[in-house]
Amino acid sequence: MKQLSIIVPAYNEEKSINEVLNQLKCQLADFNIEHEIIVVNDGSNDQTKELLKKISCIKPINHPYNKGYGASLKTGVKNAKYDWVMFYDADGQHNPKYISELLKHTNEYDMIIGARQGYQGPWLRQPGKKILHLAANYLSGHKIPDLNSGFRLIKRKHFLRFAHLFPDGFSLTTTITLTFFKTGLNVKYVPITINKRQGKSSVKPADAVNTFMLIVRLITLFSPLRIFLPLTFVLFLLTIFLLVNDILSRNISDSTILLFVSTILIFFFGIMVDQIAAIRRELK
Repeated sequence: MKQLSIIVPAYNEEKSINEVLNQLKCQLADFNIEHEIIVVNDGSNDQTKELLKKISCIKPINHPYNKGYGASLKTGVKNAKYDWVMFYDADGQHNPKYISELLKHTNEYDMIIGARQGYQGPWLRQPGKKILHLAANYLSGHKIPDLNSGFRLIKRKHFLRFAHLFPDGFSLTTTITLTFFKTGLNVKYVPITINKRQGKSSVKPADAVNTFMLIVRLITLFSPLRIFLPLTFVLFLLTIFLLVNDILSRNISDSTILLFVSTILIFFFGIMVDQIAAIRRELK
């Protein structure tokens, strides 16, 4: 791989943007690779836009207002000119020395992700993150070391193929991870360590809820039985419990009959949705 587009989404990163881009350019100078650095300023209301004007050897793109982390990445990919794109955060967390580690795997994989080692994030978010992680592992059928790392290398054509599925917010990285796994593309994780970020995180508690709903939506789209079969099983057990209770009381209630019929309908609905998902995959 001789060409690379690096996309740096930036929102209110005046404290770190100069240092991050200088380190990035110095590291890339050591590689024998043609590259471009695309910095997407996502409607920052600090001095980020003005600072970008003074930095050489980059391609700045400015959103007129804040559209979101995912929207910035989509803008960057659409404006990239090379076949491989790398996502690289502007908050100073990433060490550019790991770029070469990701580049080693481009012959075998469609996406290479830097898996953050020992990263927990703020303790208040840890329970929610663990729940999301467990849900993603189960629903995707894969063990995912790092669900939403912002340091990754991707084949541009595959990103554009599924771009209509990707949200504009922080859950884009989660979405692309699950999408690649569920469509049979090859994904590689490379262990990395990160630095303490500069500035404040823009992630909000509501983003966790949105991410969970997005995970469910994606799995319903690609592997619906992973949702419908467990749901049917739980309803079936509940039906048996109510039926036994009704038999003991010698009265079959309407609610038991309704629950039984609902369980059957949900089961066959899941089968139908799974067949539709299979047909969609074949057509693509």
